[in-house]
Amino acid sequence: MTTFWTLFTKETLRFWKVAMQTVAAPVLTSLLYLVIFGHAFTRVQVYEGVAYASFLVPGLVMMSVLQNAFANSSSSLIQSKITGNIVFILLPPISYLEFFSAYVLGAVVRGLVVGAGVLLVTVWFVDLKVVAPGWVLAFALLGAALLGALGVIAGIFAEKIDQLAAFQNFFILPLTFLSGVFYSIHALPECWQRLSHANPFFYMVDGFRYGFLGRSDFPPLASLAVVAASFFAVSLLTLKLLQTGYKLRH
Repeated sequence: MTTFWTLFTKETLRFWKVAMQTVAAPVLTSLLYLVIFGHAFTRVQVYEGVAYASFLVPGLVMMSVLQNAFANSSSSLIQSKITGNIVFILLPPISYLEFFSAYVLGAVVRGLVVGAGVLLVTVWFVDLKVVAPGWVLAFALLGAALLGALGVIAGIFAEKIDQLAAFQNFFILPLTFLSGVFYSIHALPECWQRLSHANPFFYMVDGFRYGFLGRSDFPPLASLAVVAASFFAVSLLTLKLLQTGYKLRH
């Protein structure tokens, strides 16, 4: 347990020491999204009786949680590989399960910290209540853990910063923006609705929003099952890669 807590503490302090970059910057970006989109679509109502800004804020919070959880584990691992200090993590008697847990939990902490910051800054501009806090917490934790595990996979496969940026720009970012953060999928043509149901990010955002509004485009229990199954599958793959030492031990 000592090795796990040491590695977890390193991962937490790593992002906290540059909080202006890792926490304040994403919070400011989300606030700008709210100001621009909230003002541009003031007359839009996605759900009856719910202002567009109130619909938007939970999506922005969850988007920040997911993107920053991924960024934490992936950037930490690729930087360790590039600088060569990954050897100081691999040499001590750290099991691959402890390695996985520390990186994923560190990613969860950063995702939740940034998400809480976005919520605290944006909630003053909207009429928003937490209808089901259990759903909010469940989707935030599972979503951040899933993206943290994906970040570990990206960090393992990437050998340069450019490769990691490509993974984020061409995979994470599109799936996030097409997950219903800014719109309800019911406003899309039927073919695009079916494609949205193939996007696991949709279930995370939609279920998280249900915890605030009590309304969703998909049953929250089914969404939670999809997210949990996705996390289980990604975790198995990540643990297998860590166990074999793929692209970590040369």
